[in-house]
Amino acid sequence: MAEIPVDIGAVARWMDGKGLGSGPLEDVTLLGGGTQNILLRFVRSGRPYVLRRPPPHLRKNSNETMRREARMLAAIADTDVPHPRLIAACPEEDVIGASFYLMEPIDGFNPTVALPDLHASDPAIRHRMGLALVEGIAALGAVDYLAVGLEGFGKPDNYLERQVARWQAQLESYREFSSWPGPEGIPGVAKVAKWLTDNRPSAFEPGIIHGDYHLANVMYRHDGPELAAIVDWELTTIGDPLLDLGWLMATWPEDGAQPGAVGVTPWDGFPKIGELVAHYAARTSRDMSHIGWYAVLACYKLGIILEGTHARACEGKAPKETGDMLHASTVGLFERALRRIG
Repeated sequence: MAEIPVDIGAVARWMDGKGLGSGPLEDVTLLGGGTQNILLRFVRSGRPYVLRRPPPHLRKNSNETMRREARMLAAIADTDVPHPRLIAACPEEDVIGASFYLMEPIDGFNPTVALPDLHASDPAIRHRMGLALVEGIAALGAVDYLAVGLEGFGKPDNYLERQVARWQAQLESYREFSSWPGPEGIPGVAKVAKWLTDNRPSAFEPGIIHGDYHLANVMYRHDGPELAAIVDWELTTIGDPLLDLGWLMATWPEDGAQPGAVGVTPWDGFPKIGELVAHYAARTSRDMSHIGWYAVLACYKLGIILEGTHARACEGKAPKETGDMLHASTVGLFERALRRIG
């Protein structure tokens, strides 16, 4: 049995102070997933809980990320955005050595792991899954972030203007890994950056963004094609919500292509990119005339993020196979961006 990387007794004592049940934590189970954060499911006084905390080896922003996640989940509690229901948060780090929060378990599945028989057997259900995915970010982008108490949660001023320079600096920072061959191994880095700068939308309407929106970060209901919850809110902030749609476009199979990295089987039935965009457009008052720009920005940003693991792998600080795989994804994202800009 896997070792539980959380002080269960300390959690129980903290819950006592919050009036969250009594007695021992039962059926304690470590949950898997695509995240380095720790998810722990347990039952207390007949009520199920999921605890979320940062990895055992904390990064410099790990605790602040947990606090931000909990604040976001609290803020959207009364909205129609599908999300994990927050029960209580512990912003302090001295209870278990890190900030954490408790949420209700999600009754759902992630499609990149496997499709249940119901969803795997019907292309019409899979088509609706794609539309529901878009509706999740349309609902999120429609939330008035000031009305739900998120003033100061992000820096919307000059948000779009900052993007290219921010990620150029990130890419340059990888030069600290002397074995990394450099950005020359990525097609069109300078061309994409110049295009983004030259074609940047002149204005936008600030709102909540998830920050990493794709099929691996949602869960669907077992009984149909609707979303059960949007998960993994680590990168959430206040910015331009159209970037979430751009992110979805950047990670979605191009028309006629196989799912590839999306990893959902069977894929037939899922909407094409153009239909996703049209579905979002029908549910927003935002100006969609530059949506291709957001897709290119998403390719640029995600490609640079993934290249960081490749750079670390070149230095022996990450598995070579993982580094090679993610570098190939980076190349694919920049090739996709180049096709978009012509």
